[in-house]
Amino acid sequence: MDKAELLAKLNESSPNTLMDTLGIVYTDFTGDTLTAEMEINSRVHQPIGFLHGGASLALAETVGSVLSITTVDSSNYYVFGTQVNGYHLKSVKNGKISATAQFINKGNTSHVVEINIFCTDDEGNTFKNCYVTMTNRIVPKNNFE
Repeated sequence: MDKAELLAKLNESSPNTLMDTLGIVYTDFTGDTLTAEMEINSRVHQPIGFLHGGASLALAETVGSVLSITTVDSSNYYVFGTQVNGYHLKSVKNGKISATAQFINKGNTSHVVEINIFCTDDEGNTFKNCYVTMTNRIVPKNNFE
């Protein structure tokens, strides 16, 4: 499956999920990295009008988990995020954030992924907004039968 087909398939899997609710859209895939973006608006704000840190972490966990999914036989394995560590670096009220996940370590039963989130605000300024690492477990589906 080529990049365009994979991105279309990933985006088609989002209706009625958290990704749909948050407006997360997959935008790039290289084989080693996966990128998605999300508009910053009232759906993802804290009550005081800034981007909610949990929305950033949801975006990070989304691209981190799905990057792992792209490397396993999904007919036989599930991927579960088991640990997420996020460092919020700068507050933001508007614009768009883009998260890119890449592997730090890719084992047979676990993956460690690094996610960098950059923001482009409505004034056109781009800056690193959040740095995240996560661990994914690769679990045989027959464990759930």
